[in-house]
Amino acid sequence: EAFREFKRLWDPDGKMNPGKIVDPHSITTNLRLGTDFAPEEPATRFQFIHDKGSFTHAALRCVGIGECRRQEKGTMCPSYRATMEEKHSTRGRARLLFEMMRGDVIRDGWKSEEVFDALDLCLSCKGCKSDCPVNVDMAAYKAEFLSHYYENRLRPRYAYAMGWIHRWARIASHFPRIANTMGQTSWAKLIAGIAAERGVPKFAPVTFKDWFRRRGARNKGRPEVILWADTFNNYFHPEVAAAATGILEDAGFRVVVPRPALCCGRPLYDYGFLDEAGELLGDILVHLKPWIEAGVPVVGLEPSCLAVFRDEMLALRPHDQDARRLHSQVFTLAEFLSRQDYKPPILHQDIVVHGHCHQKAVIGLDAEKKLFEGMGAHAEILDDGCCGMAGSFGFEQHKYDLSMKVYEHKLGPRLRELPPERLVLADGFSCKTQIEQATGRRPLHLAQLLHQAKNEARFTTPGSLLNGATGATWKRNSALIAGGALLALGALYLGRRIL
Repeated sequence: EAFREFKRLWDPDGKMNPGKIVDPHSITTNLRLGTDFAPEEPATRFQFIHDKGSFTHAALRCVGIGECRRQEKGTMCPSYRATMEEKHSTRGRARLLFEMMRGDVIRDGWKSEEVFDALDLCLSCKGCKSDCPVNVDMAAYKAEFLSHYYENRLRPRYAYAMGWIHRWARIASHFPRIANTMGQTSWAKLIAGIAAERGVPKFAPVTFKDWFRRRGARNKGRPEVILWADTFNNYFHPEVAAAATGILEDAGFRVVVPRPALCCGRPLYDYGFLDEAGELLGDILVHLKPWIEAGVPVVGLEPSCLAVFRDEMLALRPHDQDARRLHSQVFTLAEFLSRQDYKPPILHQDIVVHGHCHQKAVIGLDAEKKLFEGMGAHAEILDDGCCGMAGSFGFEQHKYDLSMKVYEHKLGPRLRELPPERLVLADGFSCKTQIEQATGRRPLHLAQLLHQAKNEARFTTPGSLLNGATGATWKRNSALIAGGALLALGALYLGRRIL
């Protein structure tokens, strides 16, 4: 009572620290949510199984710790590190999503331009999924939001150009020379919404699947392993998948490569194409069902694709038994080899490793560390954040500058310090592309490193081994297909701003 009297003497109007210590407010007042907080729970495409099936509950994960605002170490949050704006931090975006669900301040729900603007510069790196103390998964929230935001409206042209890369790559594989020539032109970049400063990755003269089909499987009678020929390593970097084939065969396995054109749909998530992504996963489960039921392991080479099987697949199909089995049967190359009686080749060399953000967040790099130790290599695994490319993010016209700013935050300066002879490893397709275009270095994939160490020579691409065997395929209807595809794109998007 003496304290109350003292406060009344010196603070008669209760201006200083009201409601605290002396005459405190009730514990049930000024709550963030309150007992009457009961927002309408929307139907979602992701099931949010770790949030009681509730998007609202997921958006409320953030408790404002602010770990996403740090500038050193870890991955989270690359866009905040580049802009230093709260709305571009994981915390800021989570708060906007919370306000959207509450409906008091942001009243236009899934169509909110404020929320879209904040999420648009999210790189979907998944860094917050592992770095955030409460595991906010902003990449999933962004994909879910965009799937509703774009309902009944067209997406920007770059969403179709890059989100549907599995379609365009399949067409372009029939005429890679024409596609590569046209793809580098300024007008093609304009149509596709690609930044003029970007070099467009070139299609390989021979796809990995064509190379493997002609070569044939080996090690008949040995245990099988499925090599997942993702879109990027099949159409752009077949030498990586070919190197992995040799490594797996050396380890005593018969490599199986599914013949159908299957894709995990990784780029689709960046633009909210969740229905189509779910359909692609359904196709995979149907075609791989015999191997899934037999427990045959699946080895993936592209970390972001593996992350789909480890993360998004169960978010979309949590109760699908085949999805759950496949989830537990998918491995990185290093993970798979670490489970076998595999003796890696010796390589006494210094290596710098840039891990893909999705691998660091969902899978980890422990198996790679163990493998490097077995090789006798001195591997420095960088902790310099995101490369800034983030799949198709860095290709988009209005995101190029931010992409490079993210790269220059830590990774760029670190790579420039390296001597020219230092080996740089980057398994991610987008990471390799960013590093190569920024520095001129050509990072190796782990499969290429193992192949090179075994043969003591740089790997020869599969295309050069086929002696032009794709000439007939390249010529067949190439001009017609190319012209038709480009005219269709031009008619749909050229001269229109679709936002």
